Amino acid sequence: MSGNRRKAFLVSAALVGGALLMTACQDTDEAADTGASQQGSPSSSGDAATPSGSSAAGSGQGTGKSSGAAGKGSGATGGTEDGAGSGADTGNGKREPVGQSCGANDISWNARSETRAGGYILISAKAKPGITCVLPAALPTVAFGSDGTEAGPAEQAAGKQITLSGNTTAYAGVNPKSANSDGGKELDSVIVAVGNDDPEPVSLKVGTITVDKPVVTNWHTSATDAVPFS
Repeated sequence: MSGNRRKAFLVSAALVGGALLMTACQDTDEAADTGASQQGSPSSSGDAATPSGSSAAGSGQGTGKSSGAAGKGSGATGGTEDGAGSGADTGNGKREPVGQSCGANDISWNARSETRAGGYILISAKAKPGITCVLPAALPTVAFGSDGTEAGPAEQAAGKQITLSGNTTAYAGVNPKSANSDGGKELDSVIVAVGNDDPEPVSLKVGTITVDKPVVTNWHTSATDAVPFS
């Protein structure tokens, strides 16, 4: 190859190499721009998603709180209805107030000796003024003497619950000596209570009586029904 042709070839090669180099630089710059643009785009998308996510989170929190408040409100209402509906269920959807049980200190007591049926003690019970209470359908608690000899049942049937108020009076008859014997304890008072758990029993004077296996009737609203026949 002659010198001139060699020189021309080198110049051409340099020109082609320069063009290729410029093209590569342009491609690199475009790629860099494109990459930067793509990175910027997700960032924008992420910024847009962030408020959306916050809004969703806020919506979720609001729903939870509202639901919780509704639950609490419902519970409070149920509690109020239960309180207002307290009492004994009458079976017709209504409730009636439950009366308080009588204690010995709620009652005006009286005891007197009667001659019928071989002699017995008639005990009467009336509620004190302003008091309304219930004598349970159970045997009156009647005891005698310092040893607390307790009277057993004079009737086989169970008694009935009696509400004492105003002039309503309940009666129970006590036979202090149901045993067929000459023995017994000579006493002059009887101890009366409303059930064995009554904290304030009362002592009633009845005169001298002989006590041996005493028995007592249930409570009755008629004195005639309270005679303790053997």
